[in-house]
Amino acid sequence: MVIPNRSISTLPTLEFRQQTKPQVPMSANPSQAFEQFLIESQQRVQQLLADQFATAAPSLRLGQAMAYASLGSGKRIRPVLVYGSALAVGGQLNVAADRAAAAVELIHSYSLVHDDLPAMDDDALRRGQPTVHKAFDEATAILVGDGLQALAFNLLSKPDAGMQSAAQLQMINILSDAAGALGMVGGQALDFEAMGKSATLAQLETMHMLKTGALIRASVLLGGLSHAGTSPAQLSALELYANNIGLAFQVRDDILDETSDTLTLGKPQGSDRASNKPTYLTLLGVAGARDKAKALAQAAIAALERFPAAANHLRTLASYIVSRLH
Repeated sequence: MVIPNRSISTLPTLEFRQQTKPQVPMSANPSQAFEQFLIESQQRVQQLLADQFATAAPSLRLGQAMAYASLGSGKRIRPVLVYGSALAVGGQLNVAADRAAAAVELIHSYSLVHDDLPAMDDDALRRGQPTVHKAFDEATAILVGDGLQALAFNLLSKPDAGMQSAAQLQMINILSDAAGALGMVGGQALDFEAMGKSATLAQLETMHMLKTGALIRASVLLGGLSHAGTSPAQLSALELYANNIGLAFQVRDDILDETSDTLTLGKPQGSDRASNKPTYLTLLGVAGARDKAKALAQAAIAALERFPAAANHLRTLASYIVSRLH
């Protein structure tokens, strides 16, 4: 079947594609340099994803729904981690890093589409707009998730003259573990089983190391592997960094779910409490959860102590993750 080359420019989110250069000028100021890095990373992955969705499916509706699910105003933390890790080990923002960044974002987007379904969390709002099953329908939302997941592995497996096939295979293996029953899916299952029950801190950390942390870990490792010169010692340090920020990310999410508001979050505030889920706040309180997040961020930064200044974006990201407002 020949898939027509359709335009999906009717979607408002695609206006982002026209922004091909960073919107913040180069500066020696670390905060401005980091902001520029965030914008450039977001634009790179947005462009690649938009190009993919132009011919993503023979069904115009499905292609539009896949774009709707992925090209919104998300923070793109996982792609940013890919790019930051690539730079930290001496790599570049190249094709391999772009494909890895897009792949982890596709897996993340697919998981959100399925999590929002009535059979799962039954949410009506995501990133400040109606969830996919509300904007389209439930059947389309299921197909969107399936399509996004398959597209992620399609991107990672494409031939790349700058990548060795063994490294590509390792990246695919890491992402499949992170997305499956040994990672994100398994964590989601534990999350459902924990509803209405008490949990110990160790049980909560195990669940979130899978549900949230596994894909963050994959993002960091894929970024490291996108550079051929990365050493096993560097990968081990990146993994330790990722494990800490993966938990820190979830702790901050739990804090925001209770202390922020729906408009700022772009999704229903208080949903964890409404679902009677155990969280870091229920175990540690707000102050204790904030202390926990800061300690995890500090441990992540410490894991990078032998990395040069090229890892500064990762260091700043650790602090950013525990201070973000949504």
